[in-house]
Amino acid sequence: MLWTTPSSMRSLHAHARPLHRVLPLPAHSRPSLPGRFRPTAAKTYATSTSSSSTTTTKPGIRWRTFARYTFYLAGSSIVGLGLLTGAIFLHDACTYRERHIDGVPVSPRALHPERGGPKNLPVLSRLLSDLEDDENRELVEKPHLVIVGGGWGAVGVIDKLSPGDYHVTIVSPETYTTFTPLLPSAAVGTVSVRSLVEPLRKIAARLKGHLINARAVDLVMSERLLEVETIVPGGKSERMYIPYDKLIIAVGSTSSTHGVPGLEHCFQLKTISDAQAIRKRIIDNFEAASLPTTTPEERRKLLSFVVCGGGPTGVETAAEIYDLCQEDLINYFPKICRKEVSIHLIQSREHILNTYSEAISRYAEDKFMHDSIDLITSARVQAIGPDKVTYSKRGPDGKMETHEIPTNFVLWSTGIAMNPFTRRVADLLPNQVHKKAIEVDAHLRVKGAPLGEVYAIGDASTIETSVVPYLLELVDEADKNKDGKIDFEEWEIMVSRIKKRIPMAEEQLQKVRELFDLYDSDSDNSLNLNELAVLLQEIGNKITALPATAQVASQQGKYLGKKLSKIAERRKVLEANGLRPEEADEAVSGPFRYLHLGSLAYIGNAAVFDLGRFSFMGGLAAMYAWRSVYWSEQVSMRTRALLMIDWIVRGVWGRDLSRL
Repeated sequence: MLWTTPSSMRSLHAHARPLHRVLPLPAHSRPSLPGRFRPTAAKTYATSTSSSSTTTTKPGIRWRTFARYTFYLAGSSIVGLGLLTGAIFLHDACTYRERHIDGVPVSPRALHPERGGPKNLPVLSRLLSDLEDDENRELVEKPHLVIVGGGWGAVGVIDKLSPGDYHVTIVSPETYTTFTPLLPSAAVGTVSVRSLVEPLRKIAARLKGHLINARAVDLVMSERLLEVETIVPGGKSERMYIPYDKLIIAVGSTSSTHGVPGLEHCFQLKTISDAQAIRKRIIDNFEAASLPTTTPEERRKLLSFVVCGGGPTGVETAAEIYDLCQEDLINYFPKICRKEVSIHLIQSREHILNTYSEAISRYAEDKFMHDSIDLITSARVQAIGPDKVTYSKRGPDGKMETHEIPTNFVLWSTGIAMNPFTRRVADLLPNQVHKKAIEVDAHLRVKGAPLGEVYAIGDASTIETSVVPYLLELVDEADKNKDGKIDFEEWEIMVSRIKKRIPMAEEQLQKVRELFDLYDSDSDNSLNLNELAVLLQEIGNKITALPATAQVASQQGKYLGKKLSKIAERRKVLEANGLRPEEADEAVSGPFRYLHLGSLAYIGNAAVFDLGRFSFMGGLAAMYAWRSVYWSEQVSMRTRALLMIDWIVRGVWGRDLSRL
């Protein structure tokens, strides 16, 4: 018990702040205590008890709260792990079950194909799975749509086709589609090649489609037969015909040689196999360079990497090789190897990324100069040998000078050329004169082929830009008074017809009156045939062809897939209105219009975006934006998950340096 005097208590209460108000008790209920201690004892006891409880309970409350939430977190984690394990177990229990496949019907014509066509080859009029179930049996009666290729264009078509509209068959030498923009990353192990591929059979499963693992070699348009060549076990090739009602050519392109000798010593970067070969060569070169018996000259040659081409593929590959050397190889190989590394990029134009804005080109060049990547611009590769690259460049005095770079690694990434099958199709048609692709109209129909039967998309095609071949037809439509001349009102009609036939000419036809007055050379307020021919020729010359990019191929594929689904959906209506099959394209859809969504490129822990009117470039923030765009463009959630895991693994443990 605490003893105090009345005077001391009065002093204490005078300076202390009361904790609570004490109400007086009635007289009959007051406790019987010694008189001089009644008021002070109660107040002193209340004050000391409150202070002690405050100082002793707060830490305990905190610990109890921390323990409670820790228990909740641990408990929820254990429950979540248990549920996940149970779900996996349940999935496995449902997956691994017996499936009876006895008595599956197979068409006799699939087991024993009839022969026919100009070369008397087997004709695959029926496939092995055509009669497996009711849905497949119904599809056999639908129009046969054959897609040649498995790239961006082909996947775009498949993505937009409606199930049940067509009997779909894909012809591809590969069994998968590849996310090509990330091939430079796969070439150095930043991501795994498995994260960039999706099986074509899984993609086509939504449409109950088929895959023929073969290479297209020829086309018989008169009989609607596609000739393909497949490799059977044992290495022996076999050829056969695949009949079609509609054919889509989406075989892509090959690299242009530009007449440079020695390209057999180069790598290309268009397929998964190319990326794997590049990765093996880089690791092999570093392993050989780390041997004590390797001479300094040989070491410098082994660690010299030459990239020919300053476009997105060449720039991104050079940046990825630099990242590999700077972030991973330097930690596990002798430091002298990193010191001897040299990366050279040879570009025929004045700047790298010349199709991007000038600001982006200069930013990329400054980044490469900071990283000590040797930029050789305005240069031409003359020859490529097994151990060197020879190029020419104009010297300070204006004369051409020849230089050599000793190297054991050369990547060739300059321009595109026709795929062999594309070349064969172009040779079959007399009006196909383009040197790099099949020319198609605004509806993506191959010019010269039967209308509504053969289409071409992606790198294999180029949309026509010349208006002159339609001169007489346009004059006939616009010349209302039939006087052989086009006045201004008739010229406005002609402009609308031109925009409908060739949408890419719209930009050149914005100033209608100015064009009319400019080419009205005799000032008679009309245009004769000669004046019109000159005008249309100039318009065609100013139209820029679409670039050979994945973005263009994907948009063309999706456009064509939507249009073909509309044709199938409205087939009966079109027939009732007397429209022929070749007239269905214009009846259900307008011409293809390309929408440029921007270009982007990785330049080594940094990225650049060219979005048309404005550009975006920077370090890590831009790099993560670049990754986000490519992540969202993946074909499936499976590849998205794998790609995310690859980036996390690379960030935590680095790239895999194994030679596989």
